[in-house]
Order: sequence, then C-alpha cells, then structure tokens
Amino acid sequence: MLRPEHPIPMKRLVFALLALGLAFGAGALIADDNSPDAVKQKIAKLLDVPVANIQPAPMSGWYEVQHAHDFAYVSSDGKYLMQGDLVNTDTRENLTEDRRRADRLQALKQLGADNMIEFAPPPPIASKYVVTVFTDLDCPYCRKLHSQIAEYNAKGIAIRYVFFPRHGIGSPTYFQAISVWCSANRQDALTRAKRGESTPPKKCENPVDKEFKLAMDLGITGTPGLILPDGTLYGGYTPPDDLAALLEKRAEEDKEAKARARNAQS
Repeated sequence: MLRPEHPIPMKRLVFALLALGLAFGAGALIADDNSPDAVKQKIAKLLDVPVANIQPAPMSGWYEVQHAHDFAYVSSDGKYLMQGDLVNTDTRENLTEDRRRADRLQALKQLGADNMIEFAPPPPIASKYVVTVFTDLDCPYCRKLHSQIAEYNAKGIAIRYVFFPRHGIGSPTYFQAISVWCSANRQDALTRAKRGESTPPKKCENPVDKEFKLAMDLGITGTPGLILPDGTLYGGYTPPDDLAALLEKRAEEDKEAKARARNAQS
C-alpha cells in the first residue's frame, strides 16, 4: 500500500481535558444512588456530554463515553478515565474499534449518498462492495486511484467520493471541488479535474464544507482515505487487485469474529 501524500495536521479531541474535569469532580459521583441511570446522569454532568452518549462498558464497573467520534472509559465512581482500545482476549475482538467502525458508518449515513459522487459498476456487473473515498482533486495517489476506476468497477467495487481538500477551506482545491460539485455532470467534471484539467468556476449549494469537517472529525489525515463497507478506515492508495483481496479478507474476518462471539456466549 502506498502512503498518502502530505497528510495535513489534525486537531483531534482528546479526553485529557475531560480527565482534568474528573480529577476535580470525581467526588460528585460518590453518592447513595449508584444505579446505572443515576451514574450515567452524573458522568454526563461531570464531563458535559449527553446521557445518550454514555453506556455500560463490556467490563464490569466501567462506562463507555462517546464525545463526537472519540471513545473513552470511565469508572463508575468517577475516579478513573481510561483511553485506549478495549480488547476481548477470548474472541480477540477489538471492542473499541468495533464502536469506531459503527460510528464511521453512521456518520456516512448521516452525510447521505446523495452528497457523494459515485462511480458504480456498469450493468451487468453487480456491486459487491461500496467503498467511500475521501479525496483531494490534486492528490497524486487520488488521481492514480481514479485513473483505474474501471478496474475497481470490474471487480464489483463501487467508489463513492467525498471531498477532502487537504489544504483547507478557502484553498484553490477547495473551490475546485465546489466547481466540480456544481457541474451539470459531476462524474465527468471530477474525472477531468483528476486529469489536471481546469474546471470553470461555479457556485451552488454544496456539501464540501460539511465533508471537510467530517474528515477532520473522523481523524482522516491524508488522501485517499478509504472507509470500507464494515467501517474500517484504511489510508492510502490501494491497487484494484489488492483492494478486492482486502475487501474479501475483511468480509471473511468479520464472519469469523461473529462466529467467535457466538461461541463465547454459548
């Protein structure tokens, strides 16, 4: 896999700030009512997060807290906050990454396919997989990926593009992305832009700002940034054969993980 070119710096939410709140306010959680609902209410107040973003963690005595697209774990007495991935040693399942994957898919669902530019396999080829690609029109590896779009499609892979102008809102690439979106034929305009052809300036209502923010919030640090059908975030250009093999492997691993989880519960 080739690495993305010139990843931009990302400023992600870190729960260290929330840990500071815990250090000064942990005593507030020690009370007579230690029912799950009461504890969730207290954690929500302490960390200034919605109650809906707090749920019992898979490990006893802990709660999972979600803030935007980040996850952490808080002890029920409020004394400890833990960052990092929670792994089930019996099933080898990364439970925190499972939550991230589901969260990414939910974020894409909220963005909506109608805010993406899709290149789907032409009939009679069926779409076996849909891969969402955060793309920059000037990124060399993004252009290389798009130059092989027919090969991806031939393998049953549909590509849905989401704009992520790496140099930020207000950059030339940002305005170029808007012009592509506002073109009468978005697929054609995107293909021409990927070839380095200029796109006549156009303005209209567009999702570019929203997509740029989503990329930042999800922690995407370079382009192309791929989100696979199971929500896995995969960075960098991947040739058609390799991507097809990766998708098949991920699908098989997902089946095996679910089988292990069922066996562990039985």
